[in-house]
Amino acid sequence: MATFVLVPGGWHGAWSFETVIPLLERAGHAVHALTLTGLRPEDDEAAVAAANLDTHADDVLRLLDRARLTDATLVGHSYGGMVIAAAADRAGGRVSRLVHLDAYVPRDGESCWSATTERYREVFAAGAASTGYAVLPPAGGDPRRRPHPLASFLQAVRLTGGLARGSRREFVYCSGWEDRTPFAELRARLQADPEWQVHDLPTGHNAMREDPEAVAALLLRKPTADVSTRGQQACH
Repeated sequence: MATFVLVPGGWHGAWSFETVIPLLERAGHAVHALTLTGLRPEDDEAAVAAANLDTHADDVLRLLDRARLTDATLVGHSYGGMVIAAAADRAGGRVSRLVHLDAYVPRDGESCWSATTERYREVFAAGAASTGYAVLPPAGGDPRRRPHPLASFLQAVRLTGGLARGSRREFVYCSGWEDRTPFAELRARLQADPEWQVHDLPTGHNAMREDPEAVAALLLRKPTADVSTRGQQACH
């Protein structure tokens, strides 16, 4: 049995995985989906203003402590990739697999702001103009989305190489929005890195909603015998 910890992207909560969770649970696995600090319905303005990337990494670490998880798979969507990278680095070997689902994969010293494209920096800046600390959700999308703490987009991650040796590292590239994705260069970089497996999904960014069965199937996939044969693996 695997244990999955699901971390949503910007503006989203645990609900963004609502159609994937039952598929994993029916396969016999334990699933924990998080809503990060500052994005919970009960969070006040002070909580939103104070939350940063460290806060969100601590959300994951507290879950690992509370549930006594020692062999966890962390799945991060979009901004959630920043969070799982930071949390895994501090988890003391309790993370065995990272899955960046159309998500940022930061290097030490990078932030979501620095790792994204100018188009999305403009989205962040425009969204935070009214408060200076909370980024309003872009127009359209799920009405459950909430303003996202700006500090979490701006804070640089500090990585020490603490992820356990031998842990699986996977990146999922959603190819159905190639005219707007900020992840094309990242995909090329990781395909050239022998420590990473790269998968393609032919969906838009919110793959969990568009094709939850494909997302679940990818998460349930057995590891390949030789990570050096990672290449591009198409998922349908």
